[in-house]
Amino acid sequence: MGIVIFDGVAYGMLLFLIGVGLSITMGLMNFVNLAHGTFAMVGGYAASVLMSRAGLGFFPALAAAFVAAALVGAVLEFLFYRRLYRAHPLDQVLLSIGIVFVSIAAFTWAFGPSMQPFTLPAVLQGQVSLAGLQVGRYRLFMIVAGALVLAALLLALGKTRYGAMVRAAVDNQRVAGGTGIHVQRLFFLTFTLGCGLAGLGGALSLGMLGLEPSFPLKYLVYFLIVVCVGGAGTITGPFVAALLVGIVDVAGKYYLPEAGAFLIYVFMIAMLLLRPHGIVPRKGLS
Repeated sequence: MGIVIFDGVAYGMLLFLIGVGLSITMGLMNFVNLAHGTFAMVGGYAASVLMSRAGLGFFPALAAAFVAAALVGAVLEFLFYRRLYRAHPLDQVLLSIGIVFVSIAAFTWAFGPSMQPFTLPAVLQGQVSLAGLQVGRYRLFMIVAGALVLAALLLALGKTRYGAMVRAAVDNQRVAGGTGIHVQRLFFLTFTLGCGLAGLGGALSLGMLGLEPSFPLKYLVYFLIVVCVGGAGTITGPFVAALLVGIVDVAGKYYLPEAGAFLIYVFMIAMLLLRPHGIVPRKGLS
């Protein structure tokens, strides 16, 4: 049971890393962005290509994945997203799902439909003893990485001027603009940050989920569950939701493999009935 919980927490941390950016952008911009998984795929492919073809190390590749996804996100925000911030949600859905299908076709054409090659660095291979359990080093690394990102986000949003501006914009965009905050620029920076975090999660998913062109569509429902159950516009909400989703999914596949992913949807429905506004309802970004 202990190893199942550990693996579930590691999986949940991965979902959190990818999904937290979607929570921030949805909470701040009220934009229904179904293409968030595309930025995770960009980061994953960037890391894979740099490691397999350019000989870059794993840890520098993680940084490159963040930068690549952030850059792609910045370009798409400037060209497309900002034009639809005040549009009908259906227009936002059509744009973002269109980006998903275009990205799937483009990556299939460029890299083929198969899984991307990936080899763990020696330091993250094998297992280590933790509280009497033999746990994978890579999964332990993902848990540590997720915890560090959570701490960094909470610190940045709670203790910096940028965080104060983001919280103000989340609470009331019009008032924030009236106080001199450049809301459009804030949207741009926040969207770019969210895409970069998705890219980091996509690179880390190489060692757990694998990466293929269908990735943005295959895991879209998981990212949406994390945000909807946790509470859009918060940090701790998606974190708690991601851990719960990860544990439920791993435990379900271990103990009830015949149920498949069905338990995740049962969990989602139950949580939304109990907490329709999310585990952590939005009262500012926290």
